[in-house]
This record gives sequence, structure tokens and C-alpha cells, in this order.
Amino acid sequence: MNRITILTCIAFVCAIGVAAWVFSPLKVDVSETDEFVAPGLEPMTIEDARAEFWRLTPALLLVVYDAFGETQEDVIYDTLASVTHGDALEYLYLERVGAMAGGGLDEADQTIHEIKLLDTRVERDGATLAINASWQVIGTVGHAEHLHVRGNTYSADLSVSPIEGAWRIADFELLEVNRDTAGETFLAPQVN
Repeated sequence: MNRITILTCIAFVCAIGVAAWVFSPLKVDVSETDEFVAPGLEPMTIEDARAEFWRLTPALLLVVYDAFGETQEDVIYDTLASVTHGDALEYLYLERVGAMAGGGLDEADQTIHEIKLLDTRVERDGATLAINASWQVIGTVGHAEHLHVRGNTYSADLSVSPIEGAWRIADFELLEVNRDTAGETFLAPQVN
């Protein structure tokens, strides 16, 4: 082989190696003693997060709901990016922006009072937690002169991983939404 062919082959192999590294699935190289932050909680190791998934899951979901209560796209994205990553960030961002594009949710009109885990299971795969979760969100949604109390129930498969020093939802697959427990209507409080 001549010198140009050898250099071309080396460049091609390097390009394939770089592409494989860039496009490979997210791999987390962490030790068992590394701690990662989560909103409103003390930093947690991987095993702490597995043992306390019942606290970690609602903490992450609450920030997702906070993002869904926003109306500016950059604030929605930045809020979601603080607790989600990759496919989950893209999916949840497009869900919220899609709701805005459909003509709804153009005002910050929701307040979450509680997120209660129902039937939830967790499995650990290395540094990733596979969480099959069902939860109820209790809150109020406002429209002009009145408020609705909502108690919607959701079910989803979540992958939660330590990414960039924090626990984040890396994958989110919504399985079911039940809005049967919608609540009641009452007048909004007077604002002075």
C-alpha cells in the first residue's frame, strides 16, 4: 500500500471510532460511593437512590410538573433539563410545547399540591434505576374565575440515572393516564 492509502485507512478507522463513541448509548462510569443531587433531597449514592426511589421519583416528577406549569419555551426546556436527559427531555418538552401549540395551557394555571406514588417497582441495572411507577397528582388548575381540583393518575416506565452530577430521568414511557378522579369546581379566591 502506498502512504496515502494507509493514511486514508487510519483516518477512516479513527472516524468510525469517534462516531461509535459519540453515538453510543450513555454509559455512566461511577463508583458505589459517588453521590448525586436530586431536587429537595440530600445527595444520594446509587444504592441510596434505589432504596429511596419512593422519595426520588416524586422529587423528579415535581420538577417536570413545574416545567409544565411554565409558558415560555426556554424556561420549560431549562426546567426539564434540570431533571431529564436525552429521550426523556425531548419527549416531555415536545409534550408541553405541543399542548401550547394546540391552543391550551397558554397561561401558568396549575398548582401541584401532592404527588403520591401508588404501585411502584424499581430494579437496578448498574447505575441506572428502572422504575415502573404509578402515581397520583393532586392539584388545582385555574381557568379565568374558577379552579378545578384534579387527582389524575399516571403510569409510566422511567429510567433514572446519574448524569452530570445529578439524578435525571433518561427515558420516560407514559403507559396510562386516568382522569376519572377529576375533582370538583369552586370559585377562585379574590385577588386584591
